[in-house]
This record gives sequence, structure tokens and C-alpha cells, in this order.
Amino acid sequence: MTAWRPARIFDMHSHWGTRRGYPFQTPEELAQQERVFRSTPSYVSEADMAEHFRATGVRAILDLGVRAPAPIDEVRALHDYAFDTQKQHADVIAGHWLHIDPRLGRLAVNELARCLGRRQGLVGLAVSGAGFNVAASDPGYAPLYELCLEARAPVLIMVGTTGLGAGRPGGAGVKLAFSHPRHVDEVAATYPELTIVASRPAWPWQADMIAVLLHKANVWYEVHGWSPRYFTADLKSEIARRLHDRVMFGADYPMFRYERLIADWQSEGYGEAVLENIFHRNAERLFGELAR
Repeated sequence: MTAWRPARIFDMHSHWGTRRGYPFQTPEELAQQERVFRSTPSYVSEADMAEHFRATGVRAILDLGVRAPAPIDEVRALHDYAFDTQKQHADVIAGHWLHIDPRLGRLAVNELARCLGRRQGLVGLAVSGAGFNVAASDPGYAPLYELCLEARAPVLIMVGTTGLGAGRPGGAGVKLAFSHPRHVDEVAATYPELTIVASRPAWPWQADMIAVLLHKANVWYEVHGWSPRYFTADLKSEIARRLHDRVMFGADYPMFRYERLIADWQSEGYGEAVLENIFHRNAERLFGELAR
């Protein structure tokens, strides 16, 4: 096997490796990381995280993760932390996926408007489905989607199973049905001008997700959180066929190493043209200069 590397890597979805930005914060969440991901948290400084991206040749959109309900002042402060860090390292942090609980009503709308108004890198709304137990198709998201339409901002909608609550009694209350691809389909049909990025392999509903992608031209796909070795056979096949220009790379740093993922993608036998599409070209088609 040759030591192939993509010309560039645009990571559509990763997390923060810093103590403040880390996706798992509470003792219960950290215990879940050890249980599900079989790893323990290892924090780095903001500068070290950015340097790791530089050394690996990565530009990334970062996700602060689904946080427990918090006062809006804490939410604003966390978002400002993300923006301030991105300003210092804009060459490698391309932007942010922001989880804003729609149950906050007008406070949620005002905070998303504030963040979009900063016009600092790529800012998109993240919709976690099972994370808040609020489906992407819930009417509470409507004013947030309208804001994204006005700002021409993308929406990331997570699909498939989640490590949140996995293996715990009752799944710790997490309801997987809220991450079914049918909610992506409903949002895409309701808002045909909205740019939607379906997020994560959609197991156990992967065939449903493929159907949505082939039917709705405003839906794209990024596949963070899994090695491609474990994708379903139908997804592996479609990546090289009908979805060759719609699937994009997501790493889920710091849970996965870039070196491992590059090797795993290469091991699946895709041609270099398909791999270059996945690692950067499709993101460039979607976001233009913001992905370069």
C-alpha cells in the first residue's frame, strides 16, 4: 500500500481537545467516554490543538458538543470562547457547529442571531435530535432555520445511533427515534433552500439515509465518528457511485486520530479521485473558499 495522503483535509466535524471545549464535561459524561469509547480524556491547550491541526494539514469545523441545559449567559460565554480561539487560529479552525436548545425560545433565536452576526468563519446550527430529545422536524426549530436561511448558514442534523446514554438503563433517557433520517427528509422538504448536512453514519437506518440523500438535493453527508471499515455495505458502495460528490470527511477528533482514519479510508479500495472528493473537494463544492 502506498503512503498516499490527500492533497488537503477539510474536517467537517470534530470536537475540541481543550479542557473548556471538550465535548464531555460532567462526571457521568466522562464515565460514558470510558465505557463507550474505551478512552480517557487527555486535554491540550488551544495552541497545541491548533498546532496539531497544522501539522496534520487539517482545517476543521469544531463542535462544542451537546451540553446539559445551562443559563444563557454560560452559553454565550462558551460561544465567545470558541470564537476567540478561532480568531487566533483561523488558518486551521474554519468555523463552528453550535448546539442551541430550541426550548429556550426567543433566547435561542437571539443567541443564534448574535453568533451568525459575528460573520467569523463558518457558523452553522447543530441539531442533535437524541441529544436534546427534540427532533430536527420539531416546530421549535423553525425560527432557527429561518435565521439560517437568511444568513445562508448551514444546518448540521445528526442521524443514527449515539454514544450518549449507550449501555445504560433506559439509555439514560435518550430516545434514538429523534435521530432517524426521516426528520432530515421532513426539514429538507419544508426548507428546500436550506443547506443541510446530515451527520454521522445513520446506522441502523443507513438505507433510509441514502434514500434521503438521493431524493433531496439540498442534503449533504458527513460521516464522523466511525472508521469507514465499519460502514454498511450499501454505504460503502454508494460512496463510490451515486454519492461520490455528496459524502464528506469528518474525523471526530480527539476521539479518532487522523493518521488512522486516512489509512482506513485508503484500505477500503477507493480510487484517489473518490478519496480527494471525500477529504476536501466535496466540502469545497459546498462551501467554496471557506473550505480551502
